[in-house]
Amino acid sequence: MKLTDLNFHHLRYFWMVAKTGSLTAAAERLGLRAQTLSSQIAQLEQSLGRSLFQPVGRGLGLTEAGRVALRYADQIFQLGEQLTDSLEDEELDYTLRLSVGIADALPKTVSFHMIEPVLALKRPVRLVCTEGRFEALCAELIQHNIDLVLAERPGGQGTANLQVAKLLAYPVRIFGSAALCADKRADFPKSLQGAPFLMPSRNNVLRMKLEHWLETEGISVRVVGEFDDLALLDTFGRAGLGLFAVPALLMEDYARGTSVEYLGDVEGVLEEYYAFTHPRNMEHPAIKALFATAVA
Repeated sequence: MKLTDLNFHHLRYFWMVAKTGSLTAAAERLGLRAQTLSSQIAQLEQSLGRSLFQPVGRGLGLTEAGRVALRYADQIFQLGEQLTDSLEDEELDYTLRLSVGIADALPKTVSFHMIEPVLALKRPVRLVCTEGRFEALCAELIQHNIDLVLAERPGGQGTANLQVAKLLAYPVRIFGSAALCADKRADFPKSLQGAPFLMPSRNNVLRMKLEHWLETEGISVRVVGEFDDLALLDTFGRAGLGLFAVPALLMEDYARGTSVEYLGDVEGVLEEYYAFTHPRNMEHPAIKALFATAVA
């Protein structure tokens, strides 16, 4: 079956029945007779070659094929609403729309600083930001579902044909509670030997850099926590659970107040942040402005 063969009226009827769980309730909302609605859905099932509903008590439940169809129908009608909203924008021909995928390992503050040059453009920009796994976002970028991906890594699977630019680079610094830092300042970083440490999760690039640095220095720390989210790691660090390392960009946020103190730098380690786009997007004014800020 081709997309052109799909009757979107029938798909909406199916979607309404799936949402209400009843032919009668769906028919009332659609202003149709239940018999007519049933006939329309039967035509959709025939065209798809799959049964979408099965009896459940006095109502209707979805088959496995119906659940799959509902997921796609949700996306289709959501996109339809977004299309309508976008076309109703009075400044549509003047406003730049930029759809940005933000890797879930990227700190929120960093994301803002990466995208900041776009906000300085003279033309108004409408940002649409989504967060997700890096690999999944790159797949969306390749399929032209989004315009840009921001991440904490220089590349990975599926990025070979993408344009990439390093936008920010910051040294990494170690913080901890006053009690933990008190006896660690002398002979730093050797003083970290055996210290309790909070680490990013193992799929995080910063984690690999920290482990390499510690190995190079001949230091073995005691990992007491692992976190996907640096903000959550910070919360546990403020509670005195362990020392932790963050990019210098976040230093003011992490050092604010007296609950944590700066201990020292992770010498030679930089946390770098990258933007990826498809080559055909390079003429987009916002992306062009962003890539112009790339650092060596």
